[in-house]
Amino acid sequence: MAFSSVSDELVEEFNPKKEEKEGSILEVGDQAVWSLSSCKAGFGIDQLRDDSTDTYWQSDGQLPHLVNIQFRKKTTIQNIWIFADYKADESYTPSRISIRAGTGFSDLQEVEVVELNEPNGWIAIPLKDAQDKYVYVHSYIHASISYTQQSPKWP
Repeated sequence: MAFSSVSDELVEEFNPKKEEKEGSILEVGDQAVWSLSSCKAGFGIDQLRDDSTDTYWQSDGQLPHLVNIQFRKKTTIQNIWIFADYKADESYTPSRISIRAGTGFSDLQEVEVVELNEPNGWIAIPLKDAQDKYVYVHSYIHASISYTQQSPKWP
């Protein structure tokens, strides 16, 4: 398992959607089935996966908040990209993300933990094993997200 910490000063101006269009990265999320532990109406997978940083997933349940990604075949994953904007968020901002991978829910192994401190922009979560090799996902990726509450209201 790897552990990273990201503060707002360390987040680079990077846009994975632009990099994909230029051919420097390949987005494989379309090859997977996505599910969420919960979501408010109008704030689900479509908003999480669209190309806009103005739309987002909003959970509607108790912790942990989970994003599950199931690939149909074995897939090598280099990075998981998320966009977070602490200043624009009106309620909860991710503060800790734990990534697990495996062949199914019964054998998930934690491969990365990222602590976020007032994130602002695109954040790359590299998925590497103890030998610094990219994770070969057998079927499942499971992200558990913890939050820092900024205010008691939801947008």
